[in-house]
Amino acid sequence: MHHIPKPHRYIAAAVLTLLATGCAVGPDYKLPATAEVTNFKEAEGWVPAAPADALERGPWWSLFKDPVLDQLQARVDVSNQNVALAVAAYAQARALVREQRASLFPSVTLDGGATRSRASGNVTTGSTGRVGNNYQLSIGGSWEPDVWGRLGRAVDSATAGEQASAADLASAKLSAQGELAANYFSLRQTDAQKALLESTLTGYQRALEITQNRYTAGIAAKTDVLQAQTQLANAQADNAGLVRQRAQLEHAIAVLVGEAPGNFSLPPATWNPLVPEVPVGVPSALLQRRPDIAAAERRVASANEQIGIAKSAYYPSLSLSASAGTGASRVADLFKASSSVWSLGLSAAQLIFDAGATGARVDGARAGHEQAVARYRQTVLVAFQDVEDQLAATRVLQTQQELRRQASEAADQVEQQVLNRYRSGQVGYTEVITAQATALSARRALVQAMADRQTTAVALIQSLGGGWQVKP
Repeated sequence: MHHIPKPHRYIAAAVLTLLATGCAVGPDYKLPATAEVTNFKEAEGWVPAAPADALERGPWWSLFKDPVLDQLQARVDVSNQNVALAVAAYAQARALVREQRASLFPSVTLDGGATRSRASGNVTTGSTGRVGNNYQLSIGGSWEPDVWGRLGRAVDSATAGEQASAADLASAKLSAQGELAANYFSLRQTDAQKALLESTLTGYQRALEITQNRYTAGIAAKTDVLQAQTQLANAQADNAGLVRQRAQLEHAIAVLVGEAPGNFSLPPATWNPLVPEVPVGVPSALLQRRPDIAAAERRVASANEQIGIAKSAYYPSLSLSASAGTGASRVADLFKASSSVWSLGLSAAQLIFDAGATGARVDGARAGHEQAVARYRQTVLVAFQDVEDQLAATRVLQTQQELRRQASEAADQVEQQVLNRYRSGQVGYTEVITAQATALSARRALVQAMADRQTTAVALIQSLGGGWQVKP
């Protein structure tokens, strides 16, 4: 049985004592308190027409039942550069966690060397000196025991940072997906506006022909023709504006899916103004689901660990080292027992005076934690505001759409009746112009209301944290 020499036993005993009595310095993490909200004010009386489990059948955009939108959304994760940036940041955060965890384990090194030297000769005796060789081979290790929890807190801080980066990635995806959906629906609304305006242009062209014929027959005044020409030209100018608006939306969609606008096109298609019902959960569920809230909370946890890391500087730093090796003048003698050497050591260092630098770092870490807490609470409040805003908009827009529909139907009837009365000579053409302008405005307002409901549904889904996925 081998006995450990007394000095080594003392070292081992000291290390075991430190490890046994050591503890992590700094505050334990507690989730910051936020405003207590039991329900959404604007959700009172909210009764979805569709069952809530409909949202558990795939990505949230599939609720709009638009195959083209589904295809475009599939390209966001692959090609969008903002998402790619978030993916790289997440990978970097994961690598940092692995790096911090490695500090908890000993580091082992293997060293070897060979030297050739000559002692100086003696001038009196005429000797030229002796040439000698020296070979060394050793393996050594060093380890810093995490007595005060500094290394553990660094790992926890890096882990919280990784989780925050994962939430940032989810937030980047949700932002890109929501922006794509909103731009896509705006483009389809523009297509519908163009189709409506082109149909109206056909009617305006016929009205111009009628006034031209009546003027030629001496029934109508030249002003009727000029008014009809003015109205037609203004409508054509509005149509050109829609062409420009559509082009800009198409370019924005191209960038979101990672394409150069010159290489991307989206042909006109039939617009499906479907607005899915979105179930609204309790506010506590919002805090668990929104990625921006999750990221802000994880950064609070990371900042909390920084306080402990800063405080650990008040305590001595400890390190263990050990090495074993051989040294000889010939390579063949390196592995002989008589050539072996070993060492075992414990070192401790305590900072005596730093002019308050450690205290300043602790205060700075506490201030950083307070900033993270304030940022988290503000993120929560803004999230509640987003949901309330979108719920109110959803309810109001539903009412507005029905009123816009009624107004459009009434304006269409007035337009037709006034045009018939003009043909029979009962009214002047100014009344026709007014009725036609009112009817066109009502039709376009109806289309806008339908599109606003779709984009508001997208915004509500985003404010609630995105899609509802089935968990395996």
